[in-house]
Amino acid sequence: MRPEASQGNRLYVRSELRRYRIANADEIIEAARAVAGQRMQRGESFTDPQASGRFFQDKLAGLEREVFAAVFLDTRHRLIEYVELFHGTVDGAEVHPREVVRKALRCNAAAVIVAHNHPSGTTDPSAADRAVTARLKQALALVDVRLLDHIVVGAEEARSMAAAGTV
Repeated sequence: MRPEASQGNRLYVRSELRRYRIANADEIIEAARAVAGQRMQRGESFTDPQASGRFFQDKLAGLEREVFAAVFLDTRHRLIEYVELFHGTVDGAEVHPREVVRKALRCNAAAVIVAHNHPSGTTDPSAADRAVTARLKQALALVDVRLLDHIVVGAEEARSMAAAGTV
């Protein structure tokens, strides 16, 4: 059932004129992502691959182009910052390890978890995904920052490459 079809299911937003109107799909998704971002606040711990997967699923699932993001963590794996680093096309995003390292140093991070979505909906890591993971792990290790995981987000689930033994 579409939200507009039933009075009880309508969602509203406030316009610039401070009047309420029915929200469109993009506004609903934007609000949902904001709520998802509030679930994990600065200082929250990322010690469980399933919780990390849910976090990135909330952030990246359903996007129409590939987005490569990261969470930067302190020595106890608590959140310092979430950042969407690279935006791509429907089937790829160019990832520059140098930029990930630079952001990790700026955040004074001890560890990083990276993730990206597959607009196709699949969570199978590609050869390119495995290669960029190896390059990131190597680059981050040079500055004593650990790459804890690389999560691939699909339409319905998220897959941890660390849990699969490929990080």
